[in-house]
Amino acid sequence: MSIASILRLEGRDNLNELLIRDAKSSFTPNETQRDTLIVAGVYIIAIAILWHVPYVNYIIYPFKLLTVGFHEMSHAIAGVLTCATIYSLELDPDEGGATRMSGGIPWITLPAGYLGSSLIGACLIACGFDTNASKVATLVLAGFFLITLWWARRSVVTWLLIIGMTGLIVLFWFVAGGVALRYFVLFIGVMSCLYVLWDVIDDTIARKVNSSDASAFAHICGCCPSQVWGVIWLIIAFAFFIGGILVGLVAFKESAAQQKEDSKHFLPVPGSNDALQYSMPSLLWIALSACVLML
Repeated sequence: MSIASILRLEGRDNLNELLIRDAKSSFTPNETQRDTLIVAGVYIIAIAILWHVPYVNYIIYPFKLLTVGFHEMSHAIAGVLTCATIYSLELDPDEGGATRMSGGIPWITLPAGYLGSSLIGACLIACGFDTNASKVATLVLAGFFLITLWWARRSVVTWLLIIGMTGLIVLFWFVAGGVALRYFVLFIGVMSCLYVLWDVIDDTIARKVNSSDASAFAHICGCCPSQVWGVIWLIIAFAFFIGGILVGLVAFKESAAQQKEDSKHFLPVPGSNDALQYSMPSLLWIALSACVLML
């Protein structure tokens, strides 16, 4: 073997070692990320307990409705993207919902409910690793809330839910320079992903309901029963959940102190030294409140 070949092999081995080392470093959590993972784990345990304990489960009831709202909104957005006409979006107190539309492509709109809400949850989990990313996530949620209110303008439950969630977001924005907002966004993300996982199991695999998105999808597809589609969607939803965690680990490596300092200069809390009397987030949330009153 020539010297040139040996050098090429050594260079290739060194490159592989560097790539492996970089990947390991990227996915290894730092202290702040470990704290975030611990909090997410506590959320999972707490949600699992609250989910099945009578009376106490009312604590997470509003967040169950919120995830149902994500589910229905995902149906509606998929409908718009496939040229469907959206008539209404409804949430009911029994943790159910319905999106009324005509047209569109059922192959896309039917699975969009479960997969879309799990993708939203995964994105919120990723943003929950960073304070500034959580601020951006809540502004995106504000846009989703406005769209949902337009489609569900006759649903009292939806109005009460969104007004309550808007109030919580504004409140947490002011606590500890946005740190509370970060953990709130993380909670919503974990809740959304877990709800999708459990809902798919209940509605399709365990067959606790007679009809579901999976059964409707199986009817138009004809090749597989609803349980098979439920398993496929469950795997995809779980992949989104893991993907959200991995993205958070890779993308947001700042320490808690760095995040606190960066947060002072990015959409700062109104009244702080780095903010005007009304900062961008307060203006956006005031605009959201005004739009809610006008709808």
